[in-house]
This record gives sequence, C-alpha cells and structure tokens, in this order.
Amino acid sequence: MTMALPMTDRPAALVPAVVRAVSVLDLLARERRPMSMAGLAAALKLPRSSVHGLCGTLLSCGYLRRADNGALLIGPGVMTLAAAFVASTHVAAEFDALWRETPPPDETLVLSVLNGADVVYIGVRNSARPLSLAFSLGMRLPAWVTSTGKAMLACLDPAEVRALVPPGATDVDALLAELAEARERGWAVDDGGVREGVYALAAPVVDTAGRPVAGIAFCINKAALDPATLSRQRELVIRAARTLSRRLGAREDNR
Repeated sequence: MTMALPMTDRPAALVPAVVRAVSVLDLLARERRPMSMAGLAAALKLPRSSVHGLCGTLLSCGYLRRADNGALLIGPGVMTLAAAFVASTHVAAEFDALWRETPPPDETLVLSVLNGADVVYIGVRNSARPLSLAFSLGMRLPAWVTSTGKAMLACLDPAEVRALVPPGATDVDALLAELAEARERGWAVDDGGVREGVYALAAPVVDTAGRPVAGIAFCINKAALDPATLSRQRELVIRAARTLSRRLGAREDNR
C-alpha cells in the first residue's frame, strides 16, 4: 500500500523508503491497535526485512513504540508533528482571536507548543507594562524550565517525559514530582527558572485524546505579583486554555 498524494503536492519523483515509512505510520494510525512487524508486512504487502528496517528506524526516532507484548504502536514523536500542524492552523489563530476585541492585557500572555524537548513560542500578547523578559515569536526554551512546557509535560506519561529530557539536563525525578502536582491542580508554574524575578503560570491546551497541543501562560515581574493579581490571571489563563481545548474537541474530563 502506498499513500496517494494530492496532485498539487506530488513531487517529480517519490522516495520509496519515505513512502513506505509513512505507510507504516498511516496504517497504525488508522488501525489504532498494536500490530506485529509480520502483520504490518502482510497488510502493506512489503518484505518483512524491509518492514523490520523501517520500524527499527521509526522506533529509534520515537515515531513508534512497543506495546508490552512487543507489538508496535504510534509513538510520542508523532505528537510533535501533530502539535506543530494544529498550532499552525488552529491554535495560534484562536489565541489571537481571544484577545483581538479586548484592551491590552494586564500582564504578558504567551502561547507555546512542544518541539522535542523544547517549547517554541507561537503567540505573544504583550502587556501595557514592561516585562524584564522579552518574548518573541519563534523563541525556543527548554520545556522543563518554562511554565507552558511544564503544563504540557504534565499531560504526558512519565516514560515519555524521561525520553524527552536530555540526560543530565535536570533532576528528572524532581521534575516528575512537580509535574504530578501540576497535573492534579491543572496548571504549572515557573518561578524564576527562565529569568530571575519573572513569574509565569500556565495551563495546557489539549486535544480530543487529552494530549497536549499547546500551553498558555501569563508572565509578570514577581515584584508586581500580589494575591489578587495571581488569582485573576490564573483564572484568565485556565479559562483561555479550556476555551481553546473545547474548540479542538476536548472532552470535559480531558480539561
């Protein structure tokens, strides 16, 4: 089986290995169940040796993972691509639309997506008052340091988090404990991790499966933070994240 490309997107020559790899991913995505290499080879009418090589490469890249019985499933690496696509087509525009009809926010608001072990900022709504940290579109930071990154990582399984964080980058056990707390309450915090004196609080935007698509945060100079501001901005961020999640089809129990 090969995937048919639209005529407008069809290149002069397809690379067979890439087409076969995409066919493996496409089949597993449609089947939504673990499949053995033999089963994949039979369904795709490909040599077992070819499927073995393709699956080995996709496993090493994180696009496939093994079930307990050794069969193959779609892996977490695919979510990076999915999140990037959704963000570029839906979430960034929806984020902008949320604030288009309102005055400048009291505090800086940002939207980011996961890209491997990093977050990439795809939306920024600057406040009327200056912040000691300037966010810009395309800015990249380690996910485990930022509030939006933690909010999204908290939606993943611990094994996925361990696989994402580079060895020695941080205390993963301590990070997982922090993520468990964030998952329980529904929001995550960065208190001076990105920039000393800057506080940020984020909530995740999730899809129909409860997987993280993006993170929304407010950022403030900590010297200006008081209980009333914290409460008001936290509710704003949570409400915005739920609104975007709902527009992506998230169920109530996934938000």
